[in-house]
Amino acid sequence: MLAISSIIKSYIAGFLDGDGCIMFQLVKRKGYIYGFQIRASIVFYQNSKHKKHLSWLKDIFQVGYLRNRSDNMSEYTIVGLKPVIKILKLLKPYLKLKSQHVILANKINKLLSQERSLINFIKAAELVDQFAEINYSKKRINTSEVLKNYLRQQKLYPRND
Repeated sequence: MLAISSIIKSYIAGFLDGDGCIMFQLVKRKGYIYGFQIRASIVFYQNSKHKKHLSWLKDIFQVGYLRNRSDNMSEYTIVGLKPVIKILKLLKPYLKLKSQHVILANKINKLLSQERSLINFIKAAELVDQFAEINYSKKRINTSEVLKNYLRQQKLYPRND
């Protein structure tokens, strides 16, 4: 990642506040110890006519990918807990609308960075549920309850919560 001035950080934070999204999602994954992954991502959106602004961000962060959508919108997406947390730490002092997202992201990161345990994973999944609420998610299927039911079926989690 390039060195970034406080002016540029504040600009990027405003961009994220207005035309971006911070997401943590539960994704079903075969071969994962608990059957699910907690995926972290940051996405910046822009009309494809102004895609150069997204390319500029990618040049700064040196991670992620650009995608053109069929609706004349472009996205710059950064996926992965480490790069997402690194960028959020950088932008935290400047974010306004997404400051609650950063607090939740740091709590999830702390749980997932500790010793791997089912309890920590479930607690992190419950925090992911809160992300759905602050992002006004409507299509969400995988929740901490879905995770717990899966774990019960696999006999990895007790029947009584």
